[in-house]
Amino acid sequence: MSLKDQIGEDIKAAMKAKDKIRLETVRSIKKVLLEKEVSLRPQGQDSLTTEQEIELLSQQAKQRKDSIEQYQNAGRLDLAEKESQELAIIQTYLPKQISDQELEVIISEIITTLGASSVKDLGKVMGSAIKQLKGQADGKKIEQIVKAKLSA
Repeated sequence: MSLKDQIGEDIKAAMKAKDKIRLETVRSIKKVLLEKEVSLRPQGQDSLTTEQEIELLSQQAKQRKDSIEQYQNAGRLDLAEKESQELAIIQTYLPKQISDQELEVIISEIITTLGASSVKDLGKVMGSAIKQLKGQADGKKIEQIVKAKLSA
C-alpha cells in the first residue's frame, strides 16, 4: 500500500473514531504531500518518490519538534502536548529511527570510508551521513556525533 493510500485509509479511520488530533495531523500530511506533488508536475513528475515522501515527513516532524521546544520555553505546555501528539502520529509514517549506538557505528564507518581525520572534513562526512541516514535519524543528532568523533 502506498503512503497516499495509507493516509487516505487513516483519514477514514480517524473520522470514524472521532479522533480529532489524528484527523487534523493526517490531513495536514496529505496536504503537504499533495502540494509538493502539484509543484513537481510542471517538471514532468506525476507522483512523489519514496525519498521525497520521507523528506517531507521528516520536515513535518522537525517542525513539530521545534514547536514543542518553543512552546515549552514559553510555558505553553498545553500546546506542547498537542504538538507531541502530532509528532507521534507523523513518526508512524517515517522509517524506524535508529538508536544512538547504531548511529555512532554507522558514522564511524562513514568517517573511516571517507578517510576523514579532523573537523575540516565535517562537511564531507555530514553530506554522506545525511544522505545515508535520511529519515532514520535526526540531523542535529548526526551533527553532534560527527563533531564529537572528528574532534576526538
